[in-house]
Amino acid sequence: MTGLRYVYAVCRPFGTPLQAQLTGVGGDPPRLVPHHDLVAVVSHVPEADFAEEPLRAHLEDLDWLTAVARAHQGVIDALTTVTTPLPLRLGTVFRDDSGVRSMIEAREENFLRRLDRLEGRVEWGVKVFLESEPEQAPEQSGARPAAMSGRDYLRRRREQTRSREDQWQRAETFATGLHRTLAGFAEDSRLHAPQNPTLSGARGRNVMNAAYLVPRGESEAFVEQVERTKDDSPGLRVELTGPWAAYSFAGEETAGAETAGERTAGEGTT
Repeated sequence: MTGLRYVYAVCRPFGTPLQAQLTGVGGDPPRLVPHHDLVAVVSHVPEADFAEEPLRAHLEDLDWLTAVARAHQGVIDALTTVTTPLPLRLGTVFRDDSGVRSMIEAREENFLRRLDRLEGRVEWGVKVFLESEPEQAPEQSGARPAAMSGRDYLRRRREQTRSREDQWQRAETFATGLHRTLAGFAEDSRLHAPQNPTLSGARGRNVMNAAYLVPRGESEAFVEQVERTKDDSPGLRVELTGPWAAYSFAGEETAGAETAGERTAGEGTT
């Protein structure tokens, strides 16, 4: 089959076959390209979509990017059940198998070092949301009721501001304590920037967006610790996701779907 090589991840050789029905980007099943003590997991994709110019144009198409991201993540999820993958960026493509092997050759020591660190470990994500803030009274829109004096109006505004500040302080204190506790159950952790609710579609305001690197054998204890905190602070919501491939701890070669279309150094279609 002709086409470019889309690379999902690099990992050590593994004996357990992937799911027979698994398909990757564009519907092509993934296969392995071995090189020394590593393998790249790749599939064929059409040059008409993934060569440099058409890929740049596709980056403006959110529906197209979403479909590619889902297929990409599906392969990574399948790999995570049988081995420890080092995911590459969404949209990493090469002209042929030779280009894939050249990429592995250039980064071999780095890949092996990172895989050693991640072996037997998974990533868990934990987010804290402030679900409700004080309801805004009509005067917050800028109009002051005629029956309310200037002094009463200012007092009401100060009370509302103080209430919002108190809620945020409580949320931040809870999140700081939760992160400290969970970091004690993990080998490493990352605090990411809070999610933009407009982009994520999640309810409430994101107070904490953290990732934790946890040995597989200790994941149950980690999950139980998160579950125990969920009722500790009314008005706050704790969300747990995972286990994932260790995107947040895999190094500069990797990224999640939020970096859709970025091209890693050394790749290309020429």
